[in-house]
Amino acid sequence: MSTVETGSAQATSERTTNPLAVLATPWAIVIAVPLIISFLDPSRFEAIVGFAANAFLGTLPYIAFAVILIAWLKAAGAEAAIGRAFEGRETRAIVLAALFGGLAPFCSCEVIPFIAGLLAVGAPLSAIMAFWLASPLIDPPTLLITAAALGWPFAIGKAVAAVGLGLAGGFIVKALTAGGLFASVSRGTVRKGCGCGPSPFDGRPVWRFWAEGHRTDIFSAELRANAAFLAQWLALAYVLEALLVTYVPASLIAGLVGGEGLGPIVVSALVGMPAYLNSYVAPPLLAGLTEQGMSDGAAMAFLIAGAVSSIPAMAAVWSLVRAPVFATYLALGVTGAIVSGVIFQMVV
Repeated sequence: MSTVETGSAQATSERTTNPLAVLATPWAIVIAVPLIISFLDPSRFEAIVGFAANAFLGTLPYIAFAVILIAWLKAAGAEAAIGRAFEGRETRAIVLAALFGGLAPFCSCEVIPFIAGLLAVGAPLSAIMAFWLASPLIDPPTLLITAAALGWPFAIGKAVAAVGLGLAGGFIVKALTAGGLFASVSRGTVRKGCGCGPSPFDGRPVWRFWAEGHRTDIFSAELRANAAFLAQWLALAYVLEALLVTYVPASLIAGLVGGEGLGPIVVSALVGMPAYLNSYVAPPLLAGLTEQGMSDGAAMAFLIAGAVSSIPAMAAVWSLVRAPVFATYLALGVTGAIVSGVIFQMVV
């Protein structure tokens, strides 16, 4: 999904009040890895911990802004504005769906009832596909974290790729539908999701949410949940990046995904789809890989392919639409990742 995948504030609270549950969180790895290094390779303990700590502190301003922004979008009820983007002429709906795909403030499970609602009210498949392709790729927190880890060229390139892939996918599906394909789209079941948010078609956004008490409560809950989510995943990402830079030979990375040709980009896209890392862990790890010799185009292809193949995004597609639509989603995703990598390699 394209937003901070917090689930619910209640679930976060339950994890923090159960000491045993902490063992199933990224914090367990963040704590365990330095301890293991201190026993097995004490000479590198200080360097690894220092690298991870400095990287995390350098990202803090981006984390703070991202947390505030996503909490504001949730408290304001921005889903209602996004839902109305699918109304009207098909071409207009495709364009707006691709643009809004990177702004949707949903947790991963909310995309299921949102798309199910669009199918139920007869929104064109082309616009739905545009949203589906763009939504997992970028959102405000991901944009900022990508910029912090890889630089603004990568962040802007990924945002452009998200909108471009959404537009291309939407218009390709429009053409295929006009040619007689996708006569049957939906599996005929509408899931209710996890109940962690309102219907995207209810009400109107209230951008000055602080005037309403219950929206202020939503803002506070989202602020805490998102801060906890981002902190744990980014701490894990920077610990793993420190291990990668310290122990993985640069020659190995450069041999697999280095160089300027098409091959490394294709390999990265194909590896990125099954080896999915969420959008908050991937940028710091790719920063380490690029330092070791991974080409910029290969890194972009990995970012795009991994996000499109995320478990929430794939589950949403498979649960709601028939196999031909699912296969089209996959084909557009991997092709878009390769094309994005090639273009980024040429431009940067």
